[in-house]
Amino acid sequence: MTADPLPPENPSVDSPGEWDLEDRAALRRVAGLSTELADVSEVEYRRLRLERVVLVGVWTSGSSTDAENSMAELAALAETAGSQVLDGLVQRRAKPDPATYVGRGKVEELAAAVVAAGADTVICDGELTGAQLRALEDRVKVKVVDRTALILDIFAQHAKSREGKAQVELAQLDYLATRLRGWGGNLSRQAGGRVGAAGGGIGGRGPGETKLETDRRRVRTRIAKLRLDIKDMRVARDTKRASRQRHRVPAVAIAGYTNAGKSSLLNRLTGASVLVEDALFATLDPTVRRATTADGRVYTLADTVGFVRHLPHSLVEAFRSTLEEVADADLVLHVVDGANADPEGQLTAVRDVLAEIGAAHVPELVVVNKSDAAEPLALARLLRVEPAAVVVSARTGRGVEELREAIERALPRPPIDVEALVPYDRGDLVSRVHESGEVLRLTHEEDGTRVSARVDADLAAALAPYAVTPARPA
Repeated sequence: MTADPLPPENPSVDSPGEWDLEDRAALRRVAGLSTELADVSEVEYRRLRLERVVLVGVWTSGSSTDAENSMAELAALAETAGSQVLDGLVQRRAKPDPATYVGRGKVEELAAAVVAAGADTVICDGELTGAQLRALEDRVKVKVVDRTALILDIFAQHAKSREGKAQVELAQLDYLATRLRGWGGNLSRQAGGRVGAAGGGIGGRGPGETKLETDRRRVRTRIAKLRLDIKDMRVARDTKRASRQRHRVPAVAIAGYTNAGKSSLLNRLTGASVLVEDALFATLDPTVRRATTADGRVYTLADTVGFVRHLPHSLVEAFRSTLEEVADADLVLHVVDGANADPEGQLTAVRDVLAEIGAAHVPELVVVNKSDAAEPLALARLLRVEPAAVVVSARTGRGVEELREAIERALPRPPIDVEALVPYDRGDLVSRVHESGEVLRLTHEEDGTRVSARVDADLAAALAPYAVTPARPA
């Protein structure tokens, strides 16, 4: 595929009206997006059943590098969904065309590119209205899918648990509700037959409920049922979370961009066996695992769904109960892919979603993963932006011990200092101190275990009868 790269942006030009005429005159081809299969026979191709897609985007702001990064991410999303990317086109405009997304005069050029590539689908790098989807499909004569529908499709493929499937279906139906297509009165339900005998008579035999209206009613009914189901599932999740909070177990949530290596990091930190796959949104169902600090304190690590630029709002709402694992955490491990072309953009996108779910107040520890594959200069640039970040490689284990130490330092410490002589028949209290407190000193004496530790208020009250010195704030 011969591809013309995007023209470099002009840093001195700020107004869209002053853009170079050549920039606004044509669709520009994005280099390096083709994933055409080599050495694949026709029989093998038919068995693969890949959709052949052309990508199209509208570049409204930022640099040409930003536009190309966005299109490269769209290509990765399309490949994750099982498509074969044939071509990528982008047009620079002040804003997408309200009727056809790309400029009306450019739709013919897009249609020609679709024919030339032999594509059967166009994927747009944005969320289109129902009217825009219909108008563009009518003009290019192939199926048109927007970024939101593409992400929803990937989520539907990867959801495994009952809750995950329900959340994805709810998001899909929310998206579909405003985009149902009707085909006129020929699909109306006619009120015929014995309607006259039932009192319908003249005027009762016109078009009844149309197919479109029936579909809308079914979608609304299904959405209501899914919301109730998810609400019931949320009760079980809240119960487990409340139990951890009641026992004062600190919670650490692993959040970050999709495919940044969050599940690999969880496996490396806890010895878990969570699915690891080099694909976007491989993890949708949260996994909570137990971990222990060097001084014996217990905490939980939760792997969460990955984020992405322009994550559909319907998905955020549908997965809100899952994402609350992040909002209720004591610490967020914000994992960023150090080998990505735009790690700073990933950081911003994730923080936007964290703010949307009410987790902006949670203490954050930035973890730069995939250091074994990252360019040293890129890592140095990222560390200038995030000087407190910890650099690791979940694949090789580099930096993981430093990360464990950083987590231990960032975990909330129990607020009360106690020193008690615990009888040997109350070993359960010593065990609780190990699990939820911070042991400073421990010796075994004739009358029991002498322990000096930091603990929470409940445990301090339980140790009060055996206190050697009065408890005091740490």
